[in-house]
Amino acid sequence: MSNAPVSTVVSPDQDGVRVDVFVSDAEESLTRSAAQNLLKEGLVSVNGTPVGKSYKVKVGDTVSWTVPDPEPLEAVPQDIPLDIVYEDDDLLVVNKPRGMVVHPAPGNPDGTLVNALLYHCQGNLSGINGVIRPGIVHRIDKDTSGLLIVAKNDLAHQNLAAQIQDHSFTREYRAVVHGNLKEESGMVDAPIGRSSNDRKKMAVTDKNSRNAVTHWEVLDRYPGYTYLKLRLETGRTHQIRVHMAYIGHPVAGDPVYGPKNTPKELHGQCLHAGLIGFQHPRTGEYLEFQAELPEYFQTFLRKLSGTRA
Repeated sequence: MSNAPVSTVVSPDQDGVRVDVFVSDAEESLTRSAAQNLLKEGLVSVNGTPVGKSYKVKVGDTVSWTVPDPEPLEAVPQDIPLDIVYEDDDLLVVNKPRGMVVHPAPGNPDGTLVNALLYHCQGNLSGINGVIRPGIVHRIDKDTSGLLIVAKNDLAHQNLAAQIQDHSFTREYRAVVHGNLKEESGMVDAPIGRSSNDRKKMAVTDKNSRNAVTHWEVLDRYPGYTYLKLRLETGRTHQIRVHMAYIGHPVAGDPVYGPKNTPKELHGQCLHAGLIGFQHPRTGEYLEFQAELPEYFQTFLRKLSGTRA
């Protein structure tokens, strides 16, 4: 079932805005990606005709959209331990272990962070990203450890998503990468989109891509490896892994974007989301949280330290 259609007329100050942006701005409960999903499903029309997300609205256009009722809940609550760094009535910050999938998907129907959150929060999570991703404002990969923020209500979700979109949400990572970067710090500014050779991978490409910016700083150097602090300016899928591979320094242990002879003891990429900072969506207070390097990461650094002459 769907709710009743909503219509609004484009004003002069909205002329030329992409229709997905227009709809997400007009419907407070919708993120940009949610608006794009409505467009894909043919639930957005301009002057009575369905349009694609690239359509730019014109003054006087009547834009109509229909938001379907939420799907029946498919993710089930599961009593899985969580490392909760912070929690209040609006949000929680979780330190996700490496190996845990964030939300159910084909091949990972349960045992995910979402299943654990549904149990812990008794269902009190934002519904903006649908029934499979309740509360999930941003993601980190299965084999990346570290901090993730979760929204308990739509107000918190919208506010936090806006902070991510305007780059005021701080996300710092630690990584060990192959090779020795010549400079002490730098930036990778290269658009990321789906790989044309392998649809399961992302790549630096100008085709159907989005801008992506990663800042990096050298923390330590070892024979054959460099230990980095990285800060995300944008948050694209696999961004750090793709950008580091693009500049010739893939993340150590990365089975997808790294060399075939990855360090066996890592069992996945040596990448940790160590710090997040944001303004609290209700109070406006700036909060910042850190998570220590997990044991696998520390062990690898100790091993690398032992390789120095």
